[in-house]
Amino acid sequence: MLTNRRLSILYFLNLIKWDALAIFSYTLIIGMTDNLPHLRDIRIPITLAALVGTLLSLLLGFRTAQSYERWWEARNIWGSIVNDSRTFVRQMMQFLPATPAKQKEIQELAIRQYIWCFALANTMRKCPMPSNVQEYIDANGIGDTSNLPNRLLTAHGEQLFRISEDFKLDDNKQVQLDSTLQRLTDSMGRCERIKNTVFPRSYSLLIHFLIYVLMTILPFGLEHNNPIVEIFISTLIPLLFIAIERTAILMQDPFENKPTDTPMTALSQTIERNLREMSGLRPVDGPPPLETYYQM
Repeated sequence: MLTNRRLSILYFLNLIKWDALAIFSYTLIIGMTDNLPHLRDIRIPITLAALVGTLLSLLLGFRTAQSYERWWEARNIWGSIVNDSRTFVRQMMQFLPATPAKQKEIQELAIRQYIWCFALANTMRKCPMPSNVQEYIDANGIGDTSNLPNRLLTAHGEQLFRISEDFKLDDNKQVQLDSTLQRLTDSMGRCERIKNTVFPRSYSLLIHFLIYVLMTILPFGLEHNNPIVEIFISTLIPLLFIAIERTAILMQDPFENKPTDTPMTALSQTIERNLREMSGLRPVDGPPPLETYYQM
């Protein structure tokens, strides 16, 4: 996720450099064509270019709003995961009677819970599992599975069933624990829905088509004062539209291991520190000072 320390302009320019090159090359060709002697008298009303620009603005406004909605939903999901992770451990601390086995059960669940957060984050990003997750898998003999986060939640359910039998929990406490586990499952499913739902490609195709239409007719609607100024204006306006669309593309996929991602790793580290402190486990070091313009 981008932070408010500073933004990398170079990173953004690197994303649109090929679009910018294509726009400039096409505008240069159209600008030179417009200034040919036998074509200089052709005039296309500037209002037509304004109409195309208005259509582009409407499409980009819708595209940006929908992309931001996906990005914000992802951030809300992980906010819920943070809260439910703390609630899960706190419920165990409150509901289990004071016995010698209580602390062990709480610590077992706390470790599995923050391991689940790291596993979910890396599954969404399709990245290799971090060392702490791999160590947990090896130590607990978890074999090959197509969905590691779901397997860990199943282990949660198995532990809760065993706890309810061993500690004789009443029905109300069982329902509350199961409700928290269900919310974690729902959060995982919502992440998978965002990850697996592709934003319709037709929007990008239509936007790019209209941008090139705008670049084609705009030079013929401008006054023939200076070809350089004409080409500059005909390049700048479409480039602004491309920049807005690229911003929407960055936001529409919040689990792609990019600087604009939801900071799942940072949130997982926060959950780990909180749960270890709550369950009496040895604390881990805090995060290192942020040296980049984003956090993952």
